[in-house]
Amino acid sequence: MSTESHIHTHAVPSVAAADKSKPSFPLFIANDGYSKADGDGEATATCFCGAVQLAFPTQGPGYLGAFVCHCTDCRKITASMFATNFTVADSHLKHLRGQETLKTFGQSHTIASPRNGNVMTNHFCSDCGTLMYRVGSGFPGSVFMRVGTVDDFSLHETRLKPSVESFVKDRVGWLMPVEGMKQNEAFLA
Repeated sequence: MSTESHIHTHAVPSVAAADKSKPSFPLFIANDGYSKADGDGEATATCFCGAVQLAFPTQGPGYLGAFVCHCTDCRKITASMFATNFTVADSHLKHLRGQETLKTFGQSHTIASPRNGNVMTNHFCSDCGTLMYRVGSGFPGSVFMRVGTVDDFSLHETRLKPSVESFVKDRVGWLMPVEGMKQNEAFLA
């Protein structure tokens, strides 16, 4: 039995090496995403299969901020140790396609439930399962989106770069604080 590595050495484009000063759209099933820097700034978020696409603001007043979250909800929903989220005003979120493809799952037994019976509702693509956004009855007017759904990867490191880590009390011990980010023990302060 050979212990030789079978790693392919052909050149694969690197997201990390992409020029962050201009839009970057890696290969996806859907290839019609966009980002606009002019005006109020607007970009798209698309599910993995391309059936659902949203448009959202990348600056105020509709863009409310980005954060890394270590809460137990985000761990379970992402099947990971944290989520990178951003918040927009619901009045500024546009469903470009696939609104009828979105399925919902809501529950009050969540990290946000101490907020007077808050119900958090997840909106996900019924075809591929991508979580597109969450809304909470305790957070009227706000939509919590996932940075990973945003089509223009350059925005992940620019306009949508988080400034806060929340629920750091629940962060796993092997993960260090993100340098330069405000650290909140629980939810956004």
